[in-house]
Amino acid sequence: MKVLRLLPLAAALAASAFAGAARAEGLLELYEAARAYDANWQSAKSQYDANLARAAQSRAGILPQAGLSAGVNRNDYELRTDAAVVTDRTFTTKQATLSASQPLYRPANMATYRQGKRQAEVAEFQLTAAGQDLMIRVSQAYFDVLAAQDTLAFVRAQKTATAEQLASAKRNFEVGTSTITDTREAQARYDLVLAQEIAAENDLRVKKLALDTLVGRSNAQPNPLSVPDVPLPQPADPEAWVSASEASSPAILQARSAVEIAELETEKAKAGHKPTLDLTASYGITRNIGGSAALAADNRTNLGVVGVAFNLPLFAGFATQNRIRETLALEDKARSDLEAARRAVAQAVRTAYFGVVSGQGQVRALQAAEASSQSALDANRLGYQVGVRINIDVLNAQSQLFQTKRDLAQARYNVLLGHLRLRQANGTLTPDDLARLNQLLAP
Repeated sequence: MKVLRLLPLAAALAASAFAGAARAEGLLELYEAARAYDANWQSAKSQYDANLARAAQSRAGILPQAGLSAGVNRNDYELRTDAAVVTDRTFTTKQATLSASQPLYRPANMATYRQGKRQAEVAEFQLTAAGQDLMIRVSQAYFDVLAAQDTLAFVRAQKTATAEQLASAKRNFEVGTSTITDTREAQARYDLVLAQEIAAENDLRVKKLALDTLVGRSNAQPNPLSVPDVPLPQPADPEAWVSASEASSPAILQARSAVEIAELETEKAKAGHKPTLDLTASYGITRNIGGSAALAADNRTNLGVVGVAFNLPLFAGFATQNRIRETLALEDKARSDLEAARRAVAQAVRTAYFGVVSGQGQVRALQAAEASSQSALDANRLGYQVGVRINIDVLNAQSQLFQTKRDLAQARYNVLLGHLRLRQANGTLTPDDLARLNQLLAP
């Protein structure tokens, strides 16, 4: 039919009107551009670096500590008796001390160090989640542009077909084979399609602006979908996807690390009852210029000290016991949070899986509806030509066909995005998934 032959032309016109001289780009390429530009991703990377630095601070408690102190004092020394001044002199004292210590047994510091390692893991999981979120946001914006382009192309094709139907109604009215009603119905439908075209143009403009803002490029042009059929999720079992999330979901991994951190916090609290042992060493130099309180001549004192410092807490006003009870309660909370994370992830995975399966069913149903709508349009056009159908029947059939085509295109994009959301839900989404999706796009 002439209407179908006009679809490729309308799609090309829609793309050329908004893409200009832009070069079409794949999903993976735009994702890499977003990694270098997106402010949310840059913020997540900076937070990751800060979290790593904060976790590394926990090592300080098990490493040696060293310090240098120095000072200069001006002294005015006077020794009196009831009868007279025995000694009266002024002198300067210069001193410097180098001290160092090495923890030998500090269980609280060791628990803090182990907490730092867990916090570094949490930072990794948070960055992974931010990266997966960026992939979804880029993919969503990418397919939004493609869907908006398809909508505009279908609306313009429908406008062309409606204009032909309007011209046919006018010709038939002029020769007396139809009434003015057919002409007015066609004119009303044509005016409605014009309004839809304006809305579609603006929607495409907004969607392209959102994609440009995300990837940091002007007038980015996504590659269109070249393969109409998208495979089902593999494995085809939602419980297999749920099981995989236990070892890969950033939310579950963060919650599991939070439990370990809480357990180490209890270990730190229990260390309040335990002794500490440190190796200490210091070397100090004191120099008196002009004498000192004991000697009238210049003198210098060198003092080196090496020893072991032992400390045993005896009673802290029940602070340690109450701190232990607090951390035990926080352990229970962390375990409950872990179970809640598992349940939430499992629900999200099952929802995403059945969404993809349902989307596949919708695609098949809409493909059948598209063929049926095309047949209905052909039958109505033939019936209109032979006089058994009226103009509004043809117009309605045209609207149904183009609406079905638009819904089918949107359903395909939803299925593609659903595959990515499924992998995000169970934590296995990686740039390789975008690369595989790129193979379904036409360069």
